[in-house]
Amino acid sequence: MIVLAIVSAVPCLGQAANCTPRFPLEKGKTLGWEGADAAYSIPLHDGRDVWIFGDTLYGKGRVVAGHDPQQVHNSLGISTCDDAGKWHLHYVIKHDKAGRAESYFSPADPQHWYWALDGFTANGDLWVTLLCIRHAAKPSPWAMDFETCGSDLARVSHLDGDPQDWDVKISSLVADGAKSYPSATTVVWGKYAYLFALYESGGRPLQATRIPLSGLNDPKAHLEYLAEDGTWKAGFDPTKAKAVMKSGSTELSIRYHPERKRWVAVMFEPVGFSSKILLRTAPKLTGPWTEGDVIYQVPEMQPGPGYDKNTFCYAGKEHPEFETGDLVFTYVCNTMNVPSLVTNPKIYFPQVVRMPMPK
Repeated sequence: MIVLAIVSAVPCLGQAANCTPRFPLEKGKTLGWEGADAAYSIPLHDGRDVWIFGDTLYGKGRVVAGHDPQQVHNSLGISTCDDAGKWHLHYVIKHDKAGRAESYFSPADPQHWYWALDGFTANGDLWVTLLCIRHAAKPSPWAMDFETCGSDLARVSHLDGDPQDWDVKISSLVADGAKSYPSATTVVWGKYAYLFALYESGGRPLQATRIPLSGLNDPKAHLEYLAEDGTWKAGFDPTKAKAVMKSGSTELSIRYHPERKRWVAVMFEPVGFSSKILLRTAPKLTGPWTEGDVIYQVPEMQPGPGYDKNTFCYAGKEHPEFETGDLVFTYVCNTMNVPSLVTNPKIYFPQVVRMPMPK
């Protein structure tokens, strides 16, 4: 479902604002893109957007063997918007020399994998946060069979070439056991890249870390965190970090809106399997944040024709570069019944909503 309700207000934020994103499945291609989640967008300086996708289904169609979908753990998309306002999207599923699909970002430990999340541009390169994931210690349904094991930061260079050949270097950031891993959303502001983390403890607050742009080549050594006393301290100790939001999310967006002189966060309500998408605001990047207003109820989780109790939705986030004074965000719906990924092509790809900007 794509909802369109365009209103006029502030000037466009560049050429991309002429377009509304869409994510069609690629049928019939050996490495066709057949759906994914996450869908963070990172504007490049040349007008392109890089899209970061999570677990990505691929092939000539969706394939599920038992409860194991044919997938790679992350992929990319490169989008452009032409002068006529036509949207173009090139999916990038990485492959080896033999043409076999592989994750775009992969950790050294073969028992782990990365969910690539938000990122930013700095020093002429693309930087992408990587959340380390492994199978859960206790047996869980496919959609919940995971636990976190750290976070790293990827530097992606030579962006003027074929995305298959972009140079990727991965640096460690926060080791396994911290229970709070910078990756949920990122912002470049001033001389720093700010990386937010969900603390997997108590009320699951959102915490803030930052890295000076001059120290990105060794991010772990230059990492700082916002402490409870409001000062920035070296390293990262989640037990002593300030709760920027008392309840956060593993995926969200935090972006600055100069016309409002406010920071805006778009996210799902931070309770289990909520159908509500919230908009929160703050005068500063680190808060104080409002509790948030419900701006959207995802229809896929509302009882009615076509309703499936196994469907759940997540990954709400804003994409300001496509806005024309309105609000553009995406979310993704998944299923607890894995085989239905084959029979229900209306789920498991980013859904796009364009709506008037809430007051």
